[in-house]
Amino acid sequence: MTQNLLTLAEVEALARKAHAAQTDKAGRPYAEHLQAVAEGVRERGGDDEQIAAAWLHDAVEDEALSEKWLHEAALTRRTKDIVLALTKHEDEPPEAYAERIRSTSGALLVKAADLAHNADPARLAVLDEHTRARLAKKYASMRALLGLPPG
Repeated sequence: MTQNLLTLAEVEALARKAHAAQTDKAGRPYAEHLQAVAEGVRERGGDDEQIAAAWLHDAVEDEALSEKWLHEAALTRRTKDIVLALTKHEDEPPEAYAERIRSTSGALLVKAADLAHNADPARLAVLDEHTRARLAKKYASMRALLGLPPG
C-alpha cells in the first residue's frame, strides 16, 4: 500500500503550526519568512517538492519538527533530502554546509530563495546596524560559497 503524499496546502499548514510560536529577528511571525521562501522558490521555477521543502526548510534546525517526524512524513524522498541538506548542524563549517546543499538535487534553488529573503534590505532595515552588518556579511559569504551571484 502506498502512502498518499501531503499536499502543498497540508505542508504549509503543518509548517505554520510548527513555527506558530516563533518570530524572526525583527519580531515578525516566522511563517512570513517561510511563505516568502516558498513564493521565491515558485518564482524561480521550483517544483512542488522544492516548494514543500521551502515550507519546511527550518523546521528540523529550529526543532519545530523532529528529524524522526520528517523521516516518517508523507513527503517525497527528494523533499526530505532537501530539508535535511538545508538543516545546519551545530559547529558545522559553512563550507561543509554549502557543499551538502550544492550536492543535493533541488536544494540550491531553495537556499537561494531563503538567502534572498533573509538579505532583503527591507527586512534588514528594521535591525540595529551591528546586526544588519553581521547578517549581510554572513549571507554574502554563504552566497559566495554556494556559487550564487551577489545579492
